[in-house]
Amino acid sequence: MHALIERYLEYVRVEKRLAARTVELYSLDLQKLSSLADAAPVDLLKVENHHIRRWVAHMHSAGRSGRGIALILSGWRGFYTWLGREGKVNSNPVQDVRTPKMAKPLPKALSVDDSVQLAGFHSETDDPWLEARDAAITELLYSCGLRVAELTGLDVVASRDARGWVDLQAAEVHVLGKGSKRRSVPVGRHAVTALQAWLAVRDVGPDSASPATKTADKRDGSDQAALFIGRHGTRLTAQSIWQRLRKRSLQAGLPAPVHPHMLRHSFASHVLQSSSDLRAVQELLGHANISTTQVYTRLDFQHLAKAYDAAHPRAKLKRD
Repeated sequence: MHALIERYLEYVRVEKRLAARTVELYSLDLQKLSSLADAAPVDLLKVENHHIRRWVAHMHSAGRSGRGIALILSGWRGFYTWLGREGKVNSNPVQDVRTPKMAKPLPKALSVDDSVQLAGFHSETDDPWLEARDAAITELLYSCGLRVAELTGLDVVASRDARGWVDLQAAEVHVLGKGSKRRSVPVGRHAVTALQAWLAVRDVGPDSASPATKTADKRDGSDQAALFIGRHGTRLTAQSIWQRLRKRSLQAGLPAPVHPHMLRHSFASHVLQSSSDLRAVQELLGHANISTTQVYTRLDFQHLAKAYDAAHPRAKLKRD
């Protein structure tokens, strides 16, 4: 069985070209499967559906999350599918096994006050070039609810090859979302002002860059089309935006660090609280299915429940 597992891992590594980390996780999952089979005891080639169900129940009672179990079952299912193609088993014992129901955690959203505090924050310590850029990024994320990949794909102007761009005159941002679907989202006036301030200094470069560095940036590796660029003129990465937003949120005095998707959640929650128009929020976020957007109705109810508990004279009595 050890040889079969090694052959399968070689198959997913070479023929399926899975990432090294994925192959490593598959290896760990199959080691667990082998250990469970040894303890049963049962030959891996003779594992049946009831064995898998029992092991799933055991993992669940031991505290393994539904998501973790689902990932393990996915690795096991792929292994037995391959064994079937190799003629080693007649059926896949994992095929009809369901994972325990997974509780869907609410997305983390900032309060309106915290969102306004972050968006209105101005750093006195950062380079003015970096401050203008980071302020525009923060305003645009919260104003439009963009995914970080959509933000990094924005260009200064529209072109045939552009993944996205901002039209300041029309106060709209055009992005290429998931599934290569394009959408347009209105840009708030504060975000427009921040973007205008950023574009006014974008081509100047940070104060820390020497004239020689700036010249080299424009010659090698620079991205003249990108809306948001780094110190060396290259398109800003998602990781850089995560790091800068985290730093900015802590500088602004927020109780916890903020990441880009948290601003997307905040945008959706606050628009829904104000308008109650779920379909509009779906369109603004670029969700293919309304069910994806409905999670924000839970956020909205959470907001209402807190308001009720804080304001209603009999709220505490009722909850008790």
